[in-house]
Amino acid sequence: MGMNENVSKPLDRLSSELAGDMAAVNALIRERMASEHAPRIPEVTAHLVEAGGKRLRPMLVLAAARLCGYAEGQSHVLLAAAVEFIHTATLLHDDVVDESQQRRGRPTANLLWDNKSSVLVGDYLFARSFQLMADTGSMQVMRILANASATIAEGEVLQLTAAQDVATTEDIYIQIVRGKTAALFSAATEAGAVVAGAEAVVQRALFDYGDALGIAFQIVDDLLDYGGATSTIGKNVGDDFRERKLTLPVIKAIAAADADERAFWERTIGKGQQDDSDLQTALEILKRRGAMEAARADAVAWAERAKTALRQTPESELRTILSNLADFVVSRLS
Repeated sequence: MGMNENVSKPLDRLSSELAGDMAAVNALIRERMASEHAPRIPEVTAHLVEAGGKRLRPMLVLAAARLCGYAEGQSHVLLAAAVEFIHTATLLHDDVVDESQQRRGRPTANLLWDNKSSVLVGDYLFARSFQLMADTGSMQVMRILANASATIAEGEVLQLTAAQDVATTEDIYIQIVRGKTAALFSAATEAGAVVAGAEAVVQRALFDYGDALGIAFQIVDDLLDYGGATSTIGKNVGDDFRERKLTLPVIKAIAAADADERAFWERTIGKGQQDDSDLQTALEILKRRGAMEAARADAVAWAERAKTALRQTPESELRTILSNLADFVVSRLS
C-alpha cells in the first residue's frame, strides 16, 4: 500500500489543517441548500452532498486565503461554499448532458429523479452560489467567480462540438479542460487570495497554481480512463472511448496516426461505430504511439508549473502541502 499512503497524505494534511474552517463551510452548505418551497431541492442536493466528494475546491479557497494570512471575518467560508455550489451545479448539469448513470459509485440524480429536476436544481445551486458571493461584499470576488462560471459553461458547449471531432487539437482540448476543471480551481485559489487582501503578484501566482493544478488533474483523469483502477475513480475503463470523447491521449495518437489508424479513429470516435474489440485496439494504438506516456509527461509538466507558481507566495507549512498536492495529483498514475 506504499503508494496509497503517500497519495492520501497531502489531502489528509490539507483536511486536518483546515478542519475548523471546513466545518463552518459544511454547516453553511447545509443551511443554504435547503428550500422551504420546493422539497425536491433538498432531496436532490442532499443526495449529492452526502455522496461526499473530496471537497477539494472549497479546501483550495480556504488554503489560499490562509496562505495569504487571512484571519478575520467569514468571507473565505462564504466563498468556499459558493465554489462547492458551482461545482455541484455543474455536476448535476453534466450528468444530464452525458446521460450518466453513476457518479462516485452511486446512481446519478437524473437517474433517481429525472433530467428536469437535475437541470432545475443545478440552476438553483448556481443562484445560491451568487447569493453567497454577494455576501462577501467584494466586487472583485464576484468578478472572478462570474468569469469562471462563464468559462465553465463555454467549455461545456465547446465540448459538445469538439468532443467527437477527430480534427480537435491539443489547444482546443486545453480550452475545454480549462472550462471543465481548471477554471473553478483557479477561481478558488485566486479568490481566496483576494479576500485575504494579498498583493496582485500573489493573486496572480495563486491563479496560475489553480489553473495548472486543474489541468494536470484533468489530464490524469483522462489517462486513468484508459487504464486506471476502476475502484479509485468510479469510472469504468474505456468510458470516454465508448462516449466518443476526444481526450489528450487520443488527440496525440491521432496526430501520429498512419492511414489505417486514422480510419480506425474516424470510425470509432468520429462516427461512433464501435464493436467489442475496438477498445482493445484503441489501447494498443495508444501504447504503440507513445500517446499515454506523452500525455503523462504533459500532466507532470503542468504539476511542475503549479509548484513553480507557488514560489511567488508566502512560505509556510500550507504552501508545502499545496506543493505536495500537485505531486499527488500526478502520483495517481504511477
